[in-house]
Amino acid sequence: MKQIACLLSSATLVLSLSAASESRHSGAVDDAVIAKQRLNLKQNTKGKGFGPQSPRDIDSPLGNNRAVFGAAPAYSEMHLCNIHFHKSAEHAGGQYSKYAGNGDGNGYQTGYVFSGDLTQSEILPVSREICPGKHGSLQSGDTIEVHYVHSSAQVKPGPTLGACLSDSINNPQLRVEAQVFVLVNDSRAMDFMALTRLGQKNTFYQALNIPDNTGTPIVYSGSTTGPGYNEAGSPFQVTWAVRPNVAKVNIETVGKWCEENVFNENQAHGVRNLVINTDLLSPIEK
Repeated sequence: MKQIACLLSSATLVLSLSAASESRHSGAVDDAVIAKQRLNLKQNTKGKGFGPQSPRDIDSPLGNNRAVFGAAPAYSEMHLCNIHFHKSAEHAGGQYSKYAGNGDGNGYQTGYVFSGDLTQSEILPVSREICPGKHGSLQSGDTIEVHYVHSSAQVKPGPTLGACLSDSINNPQLRVEAQVFVLVNDSRAMDFMALTRLGQKNTFYQALNIPDNTGTPIVYSGSTTGPGYNEAGSPFQVTWAVRPNVAKVNIETVGKWCEENVFNENQAHGVRNLVINTDLLSPIEK
């Protein structure tokens, strides 16, 4: 049980295309580094029975991985157990199909970002560091992917994905409701404190204000994510529901959430390379 919790917490629920793309960040690794990571992932999973992996391009239905597991119930019939976010979107597609570059090869300064336009006022710098960490802080105009993690176990919201497990159920069903946001310097934008407000509905712990106006979620079978799985398969089974449209959120409210929340989250997580090997992807029914 503790081993599972450790694995989950070290690689959050929890990208990069193989096509050449010039990075927007200095010090980005060469395409060959990402290609080597992808090759290692292929070799380390071939013939070993790994189920479908995440993240993926949600606009593509292609997938040859036929490992089957039962889809998790609707999130309203499960307990919310964790909320965390990644800097840049881990998934690609919808309104976040713009590649951020290869990054440092360890999941930072990479991923996908909002493909639309922002006004000059929306990207004005803020007067303080927002969610600072080892890999920098958040800036106006940044994209984040928020993961609302749910479990079929009888649990309550808490730190790390270990909060999604219980001694009573070693293999709970897991479901992630994913929403991509772009951070703007605008007090009229959505309030992240409201978006992460917790409560109970019909005896289930819930995030009460998960957006329901950002497009029909793409539901598929996948895994946990995070850069710890760039070269290794994730053994965990997750039902994903990824919204295709981006919402604007007030960056100051994200900073406030990082200062205090029940999940002990204070900075952005890195992203796993986008999984493009169709043998590691489930088919998406359109």
